[in-house]
Amino acid sequence: MSQLPIDEVLATLFSALTHHTQVILKAPPGAGKSTRLPLALLDKAVIQGRIIMLEPRRLAARNIAGYLAQQLGERVGQTVGLRVRGETKVSSQTRLEIVTEGVMTRMLQHDPELAGVGLIIFDEFHERSIHADTALALAIEVQQALRDDLQLLVMSATLDQTALVQLLPEAYYVESQGRCFPVKYRYQAVSDPRDVIEQMAAAINQLLTTESGSVLAFLPGVGEIKRLAQALATRLTSANSTINICPLYGQLPIEQQQQAINPPPAGQRKVVLATNIAETSLTIEGIRLVVDSGLERIALWDPKTGISRLQQVRIAQSSAEQRAGRAGRLEAGICLRMYSEESLQRQPATPQPEILRSDLTALAMDLVQWGCHDPQELQWLDLPPAIALQQSRQLLQQLGAIDERGQQTPRGQVMQTLGVDPRHGAILAFAKQMAHQQADATILTTAAMLVALLEDPPRGIDNPDLAFQLHLLETKKLAKSHAYVQRTQQHLAALGAAKNSELKVNNHWAAIVLAVGFPDRIAQSRAEDGRYQLANGQGVMLESSQGLASQSLLVVADVVKTRQGDSRIFSAISADLNGLQHALPELFNQCEWLDWDDKKGRLSAEHRTYCGKLIVARSLAATPDATLASAALLNAVKRKGLAVLNWTPAAALLLTRGRCGNQWLPEADFPALDEVSLLANAEQWLLPYLNGITTLKGLQKVNLVAALEAYLGWNKKQQLDQLLPTHYQVPTGSKIAIRYQAQQQPVLAVKLQEMFGEPTTPTIANGKVALVLELLSPAQRPLQITQDLAGFWQGSYKDVQKEMKGRYPKHPWPDDPANHCPTRKIKKYL
Repeated sequence: MSQLPIDEVLATLFSALTHHTQVILKAPPGAGKSTRLPLALLDKAVIQGRIIMLEPRRLAARNIAGYLAQQLGERVGQTVGLRVRGETKVSSQTRLEIVTEGVMTRMLQHDPELAGVGLIIFDEFHERSIHADTALALAIEVQQALRDDLQLLVMSATLDQTALVQLLPEAYYVESQGRCFPVKYRYQAVSDPRDVIEQMAAAINQLLTTESGSVLAFLPGVGEIKRLAQALATRLTSANSTINICPLYGQLPIEQQQQAINPPPAGQRKVVLATNIAETSLTIEGIRLVVDSGLERIALWDPKTGISRLQQVRIAQSSAEQRAGRAGRLEAGICLRMYSEESLQRQPATPQPEILRSDLTALAMDLVQWGCHDPQELQWLDLPPAIALQQSRQLLQQLGAIDERGQQTPRGQVMQTLGVDPRHGAILAFAKQMAHQQADATILTTAAMLVALLEDPPRGIDNPDLAFQLHLLETKKLAKSHAYVQRTQQHLAALGAAKNSELKVNNHWAAIVLAVGFPDRIAQSRAEDGRYQLANGQGVMLESSQGLASQSLLVVADVVKTRQGDSRIFSAISADLNGLQHALPELFNQCEWLDWDDKKGRLSAEHRTYCGKLIVARSLAATPDATLASAALLNAVKRKGLAVLNWTPAAALLLTRGRCGNQWLPEADFPALDEVSLLANAEQWLLPYLNGITTLKGLQKVNLVAALEAYLGWNKKQQLDQLLPTHYQVPTGSKIAIRYQAQQQPVLAVKLQEMFGEPTTPTIANGKVALVLELLSPAQRPLQITQDLAGFWQGSYKDVQKEMKGRYPKHPWPDDPANHCPTRKIKKYL
């Protein structure tokens, strides 16, 4: 094997691994950290025990395992083993296992001591997948609590070195400079993202004409890859028959992936069209030219809706660096960036970690299994967001994986052994239970086939109906049927079913088992145009041309929020309400519903059946007793707002004072009195005052002053009266009403003569709030509005005095008002 840059630091690495249990290695793509280093560790027998190397992607794991085994002249499964989802090739000879990160987490859960394992290598850690973060957090705890001899090696091309050193303060740091031939950067900014495919096609065609070597083009997704492939096919003439267009993404068959990865045949060149899967991990042979769209597509999880939103974003600076590095592996190369250098500088240095933007249900399940009730008990580079984690725990409870105390249930224990997504695990665990109870193996085969389809949704089928897809799979008419059948049999084997079970679909149970995994996505039709509402309250859409769009009830598996803002259904199955209620009664609840019918002007009562937030059945109930009207009227108030109540001047003043108190004196901790809060807490303050009222008109009789005072409580009411009084006593002894207004300073409208002798502006709220003085003439007309009484006496009062002396000669207009006796009287009676 030729020299690789990693060779220069191997001695340092071996020494570090001999004397330290934690090592950080930074090495650029192509340095040999994923290929040369593992074999060198085996050759020098540096590590006692097996070596586990984690790869973030299955494609990379398979290729690295195949390459390493080939270097040893062996097959995968001998010295070098492989564990990825649905595929395990290990033996008693295996000393190095290449695994995906989710598999590593399950290995840790199954055997926390990791018996026989000496070293865990976290490769390409800069990708910061949620599985990598989880596996590292668990491995650190194992190292600290159970295996102080376990060694951890974190490797990456672009590391956030500061954060990692804080997480692993005892780690020895090694850096390989790598080897990269000069890369010439060119920039060709695309002003409109919709033009990027056409401009990339033109640019690639130009490069192929003027430059040697093969091309690697980075695109945000599969759709863009296919469109660029078509655009190139029309541009490349028959004279370019030596150029092969090779797509590269995770869902492609192995043969097509290898065509993109392997060197082109002699005398030919290739144009590899890839997603960011080609940034690191994979070594793609023969590349000298890189064309970078500067875009990637990521899924942003919204815990409130339980729906992911696909968003096309500009890549981080580290990703741009890695993409460009592909051009300098073999010789001096060129990187053409379809964006400006200035826009690149505006991007963040590294991408946002997946743990901060993803569905955390699988992580929540792992933490429950690990016995960790608070994620802060573990060490993370980024702590999982509390809101998303709480939402995930609620879903696990719905799935039957955990109970109200957060403890794992028997179903949850079965789910954990299956090594699949929690939703899929719930489907399989429930199907196993039902197949046993009903003595019907087709329930189990249906669930296993369904999960196989959900794990890897079939491409090229313009039909979201899972029943149709199940039929294609059952009849072996589905593309890649062999792979789906193989994965189905793996699920069945994990559930203890007989080997090579006959795969039969049970149409009755298909929607039921799917609802177990997606109880929050049972969907009810809202119209005939494909609009539905989910049990979690969210609205979703299905193309109205689809056959499913006419169904009244669906169970939705795959739904994504698109750029247009719609949440679109990509896979679902028609459901029968009676069948769901009979098989899954825990998803439904019956209740009596009361409300005020505005049109009829009377109480309306119904028997309702709810599935989450869906009303799936309703029927009229007998008119309830008038004593139950209070609850119904309360619903009407909540719907219509506080304006339907009788806000007398006294009630309105109390409400405004209370709201001002919250604004000016947050430390006083008055109850929230904004409309949203009052409506949300109406049962506490309003409901007790609705007794005996049976009509909307009767609401006018409600004593809102008494209701609000009771809500405030005696102590808070006294505090409010003291701090924000209704009246202010001026120097003459008169008690003048203070005019309180929302979001404004309080106003005191007072005759100017009654303020004589008051040197400064009066205040309330412990001196925090100055009153706005509206100083009135003897005819009660405003003369001056001020918040600076002392300044007024010394300044503009002179002008007022000059004008008013002639107009109101019977009233006093002293030269020194700040020290004059206040009065309500005219001169004659002074």
